[in-house]
Amino acid sequence: MDTKTINIKGMSCASCAAALEKSLSKLNGVSTASVNFASEKALIVYDPRVIRLPYLREAIEKAGYVIAEEKKIEDNQTDRRKEIRKMWTKFIISAVFTFPLLYIAMVPMINFFNLPFSSELHHIMERRPLTYALIELLLIIPVIGAGNKFYTAGFKAFLRLSPNMDSLIAMGTTAAALYSFYNVWQIAKGNLEAVESLYFECAAVIITLILLGETLETIAKGKTGEAIKKLMGLTPKTAFIIIEGKEKEIPVEDVKVGDIISVKPGSKIPVDGTVTYGHTSIDESMLTGESIPVDKAEGSKVYAASINTTGTIQFRAEKVGSVTMLAQIIKLVEDAQSSKAPIAKLADIVSGYFVPAVCTVAFVAGIIWLLITGGDIKHSLTIFISVLVIACPCALGLATPCAIMVGTGKGAENGILIKSGLALETTHKINAIVFDKTGTITEGRPSVTDVIPIGAMEQNYLLRLAASAEAGSEHPLGLAVVMDALNKGLEFFSTRDFNSLTGLGIEAYSDGKKIIAGNRRLMDERGISLAELEAVSNKLADEGKTPIYVAVDGKPAGIVAVSDIIKPSSKKAIEILHNMGIEVNMITGDNKKTANAIAGQIGIDRVLADVLPKDKADEVKKLQARGIKVAMVGDGINDAPALAQADVGIAIGSGTDVAMEAADIVLMRSDLSDVTTAINLSRATIKNIKQNLFWAFGYNTLGIPIAALGLLNPMIAAAAMCFSDISLLLNVLRLKKYKL
Repeated sequence: MDTKTINIKGMSCASCAAALEKSLSKLNGVSTASVNFASEKALIVYDPRVIRLPYLREAIEKAGYVIAEEKKIEDNQTDRRKEIRKMWTKFIISAVFTFPLLYIAMVPMINFFNLPFSSELHHIMERRPLTYALIELLLIIPVIGAGNKFYTAGFKAFLRLSPNMDSLIAMGTTAAALYSFYNVWQIAKGNLEAVESLYFECAAVIITLILLGETLETIAKGKTGEAIKKLMGLTPKTAFIIIEGKEKEIPVEDVKVGDIISVKPGSKIPVDGTVTYGHTSIDESMLTGESIPVDKAEGSKVYAASINTTGTIQFRAEKVGSVTMLAQIIKLVEDAQSSKAPIAKLADIVSGYFVPAVCTVAFVAGIIWLLITGGDIKHSLTIFISVLVIACPCALGLATPCAIMVGTGKGAENGILIKSGLALETTHKINAIVFDKTGTITEGRPSVTDVIPIGAMEQNYLLRLAASAEAGSEHPLGLAVVMDALNKGLEFFSTRDFNSLTGLGIEAYSDGKKIIAGNRRLMDERGISLAELEAVSNKLADEGKTPIYVAVDGKPAGIVAVSDIIKPSSKKAIEILHNMGIEVNMITGDNKKTANAIAGQIGIDRVLADVLPKDKADEVKKLQARGIKVAMVGDGINDAPALAQADVGIAIGSGTDVAMEAADIVLMRSDLSDVTTAINLSRATIKNIKQNLFWAFGYNTLGIPIAALGLLNPMIAAAAMCFSDISLLLNVLRLKKYKL
């Protein structure tokens, strides 16, 4: 199966998206199709052996929509600005002619106080009704021209038997305008009373208010996609590559894998690569959300759009264009914003049936009122138009996708990549979390936790001897001892006769003494008694620490304890999860004693120890069998099956590509507090969506019967519908201010 995202222009409401989604899903070879009205994208999963991409494009165009080509972010921003300017221009033209039309139509009906030109308008209406009617006719023409989209798109959709919001506007305003044209003809024939039945101003006000709502809607759509704009705008436009020892500035698009790139302090990294020369600190907050610069030296990885803060460096380009870390993040966010949450299906289903139902209600209400009033076309037409206008479901169509766009964008800005609307929605339902231990709860690398000498041996001297002896070792535990001594600024003794003993430890001469460092088995083989260290050794084991026994000249000298230390954020994150009512589990291949020691320090509810990598997914299944929603948090290749099995898979950003690919959410900062942040963001987004759907459904449910009962003027209906859109979008944008 292939997945393709296609940009689509011409959708006016959720029913357009629902109709297109339905027609695409019916195509042979299409697995799923998700059409997002807010982002104007279709996400299609299809079998290329059955249906080719050109046929998908053809199906979209046959449905009456336009396929927009993929463009650079700068071009997209320019297009968006042009679209907003175009919408404002149409609204202004419409408003400029609507205001005098409304004034001319309404003032003669107001008798309780005098308004400017009131007597003149009364005089023209009574003495020269044809002139009065023709003035209104001339004023409505540019308004209809400004709103021509409603008629071209609306009637096309109606003829395809899939009416949309434009169809409602087109039918309502056309009915008002045609009835008014008929009465102008009646006036010209001598029926002067027909001047009382002109509805030009009603059609004009509806068009103007709808144009205002759509203009604000266009602006709001642009704002909901700001996260992607920000991300795309981060990459520098040029790069300095080294050619024959000299720097040459080239467009970043021309950088190739293997090029050596120079970056000075204050400049942005243009592509991903590995440092080959120099030392610096780099601000990677755009990727991780972490504000503290990260030290980089030869062999360190650097990422596009991060900022070089201190020194000049050179690095080899390894990932360019669409495969850089930033490009992958942008793709994840785009896919998430194009996808739909299950809650969106409710709005889609309603919208698909809603518009045809509204058309039926409007026609029936108009006919009933025509019969009740004994043939009063004017009154029945008012009812017909009011029902059509008040029922426009654009607010319903924006309720879910706009909130998802803002929610996923908000997460991306804070180093939390949510891959889909489904993941965003499911996360708020999580009531159990399974954490991998190594590299997730812990740092994933051993560190020295205790240095315990015996007899007259000093602590720092014991560490110096052990570190000097381990300096030639490549074992992770030995390297941990060396790093601890370096971090404490201890000087190393010269060492000779180093010997690595596989599975046991090391031996060497340091400071003129023979040093043996390793496990209990090594000490037993060399006949070194550990009786003095027994109690300490047992205590360290209970705490999940690994003792490295050190002997000097054949006698025990002490223990250097090493452990994979717990991340500073782990305990706090688990405490918050407990406060949120979420069960916390830990899964590990370590022995139960070590696992329980770690769990006891940070308050884990349940420990799953001695679990083989292939069995991790089975443990997740067992939890799901209890009927609970499970999130799995991990970082390694061995976590990938469990991440995929869980209801929500959360990968640590510092982990493997495989784990990140299998997960639904990626935490770029590798900070467990971001797990709680992701859950809170999901809860806030779903709450926002439910508020939007409540008001959208409530508004239409309440508005239609009021209009059908004749209690709503068409112009008031148009104003109310416009206000509904604006209030919904303001609520969505309120989510942008949510503090994580």
